[in-house]
Amino acid sequence: MGGISIWQLLIVLAILILIFGTKKLKGLGSDLGGAVKGFKEAVNNDEEQKDGQTQAKAIQGDKKQDDKSA
Repeated sequence: MGGISIWQLLIVLAILILIFGTKKLKGLGSDLGGAVKGFKEAVNNDEEQKDGQTQAKAIQGDKKQDDKSA
């Protein structure tokens, strides 16, 4: 079936360069890269917080079981 070939991508890239110019595209690329980097960091921080909360609950649960058995 139909897919996007390398020639079609090159034509689209050439049109984008003609419309926006290289400086604008460079700025857009760096902004997009920064946004992706920030998103990845936020996801990693969220996972670390969830892991920390899970570990804290497990430790508290172990302490409560130790108190009951003593």
